[in-house]
Amino acid sequence: MDWSLRELRFFVTAAESGSFTDAATQLHVSQAAVSRTIAGLEKTVGDKLLWRVSRGCELTSTGQQVLPHARRVLSEAERFTEFLTLRQGILRLGYAWAALGKHTARLQRSWGQRHDAIDLQLARHNSPTAGLAEGLCDVAIVRIPVDQKRFDSVVVGLERRLVAFASDDAQWSRRRQLSMAEIAGRTVIIDPRVGTTSSQLWSGAEHPPRFIESTDVDSWLDAIAAGRGVGTTAEATAHHHPRPGVTYRPIKDGPRIPVRLAWWRDNRLNGLRDLVDTVTQLYAAT
Repeated sequence: MDWSLRELRFFVTAAESGSFTDAATQLHVSQAAVSRTIAGLEKTVGDKLLWRVSRGCELTSTGQQVLPHARRVLSEAERFTEFLTLRQGILRLGYAWAALGKHTARLQRSWGQRHDAIDLQLARHNSPTAGLAEGLCDVAIVRIPVDQKRFDSVVVGLERRLVAFASDDAQWSRRRQLSMAEIAGRTVIIDPRVGTTSSQLWSGAEHPPRFIESTDVDSWLDAIAAGRGVGTTAEATAHHHPRPGVTYRPIKDGPRIPVRLAWWRDNRLNGLRDLVDTVTQLYAAT
């Protein structure tokens, strides 16, 4: 059936006002437009909805059945319109493990001071695209490459690579920094879905590390604190997830980790350009 919200709105207004003339006044259209639009809806329904009477109009039996359904549809449409309106004022920024580390609070403060109309909301989503592919965010902070056919992305900064180990580790507890070769001699805990650590970091090494897998940052930290292994991660993790029993130290020869902002290709987002510029400046200043 081919009906429209306009037809439902005209019908409900006429039914509630009891007059085509009053409905036309409320809708800011001519009485003829009201009559013509309701007639179109009646043709779709296949029955009369309103009887014209001397004092205006009255619902037919079919109109009485249709009216509550029409009201519900219009109410849902209004809520949908409100959602779309509010969504224009929200920029959802997702991340998988850590947001922007020490820059996170600075971004939120500066954004709040400069943007009254766009609310920046951060949320953690444990997926390779930090919730972007699932529609859970508008822009994602990612530290692994994304599908260039689906998403646009830009590198906004570089972060040091750190090693995380149990604070009571007999070999490393007094060390101020470590090397990739030293880490290769230990069991390394990785998150293969969203983490930045893989066997490629030790490509060509004579003795690559043994790996065990975790499912998210919390299980990763729990395993490290329990002494089951060590991990390598971006500097932001140390700021975002300090954990009693876990120590973070720089890896002196560890490759830097690019931090990207990613979004759906050709998706025009309010505030995106300013977000990219702001985050880039935060990283450039340190």
